Amino acid sequence: MPRSSKKSREQVTNRLLTSLNSQEYQRLRPHLEEFTLSFGEILYEPGQTIRHVYFPNNGIVSLLSMVEERSTLEVGIVGNEGMVGLTVFLGSRISLNRALVQGEGTAMRMKAGVLRKYIKQAGSLPDLLLRYTHSLLSQISQTAVCNRFHKVNARLARWLLMTYDRLRSDEFRLTQEFLSHMLGVRREGVTAAAHALQEKNLIRYVRGRITILNRVGLEAESCKCYEIVKLKL
Repeated sequence: MPRSSKKSREQVTNRLLTSLNSQEYQRLRPHLEEFTLSFGEILYEPGQTIRHVYFPNNGIVSLLSMVEERSTLEVGIVGNEGMVGLTVFLGSRISLNRALVQGEGTAMRMKAGVLRKYIKQAGSLPDLLLRYTHSLLSQISQTAVCNRFHKVNARLARWLLMTYDRLRSDEFRLTQEFLSHMLGVRREGVTAAAHALQEKNLIRYVRGRITILNRVGLEAESCKCYEIVKLKL
């Protein structure tokens, strides 16, 4: 839900917004409002008109593709490095994916129409968004490779590391059902993968919460996709 639009720049941690110079940020500031990202909240559905774009400060949003009627697969993650609603920048206001909050926190929200007007003006935001588009496309393509060729254990390790990089927390809320949607596998597969990582003392998984115990070990367990995506973050 939206809160105050008067958040000071010092409190904004989204890297796209903090990369703007002071003058550019001040032009945008009246159009930004702080928005609470609640775990499990759906921001958009596929085919839905995008009314707002979101610049996460410390939350995470998953981009999910619909595989079957009730089945989804995560194709990308957006944290404080980016913006949710990138198709608005690319000229369309129709969402391609489900945008689902996987890590609670806050975001700065802006009306889609305001962003469209702003990027037509001179400034650094269009350039920043172009570079971020390249980064997200790289992540999406590597995730497709990962989902097709790598074992669930390695994919889970990669996913946990990517989540940690964006939340900057060793512990986060996570259910087996949620993870099965993220990784596109049955809950039994998630249970087996999580158990394998626990047996190696890399994570602790208790009552819907995961704690990373050994990040270095988790990196060793992950596939190379993590390092490839990390370099482009």
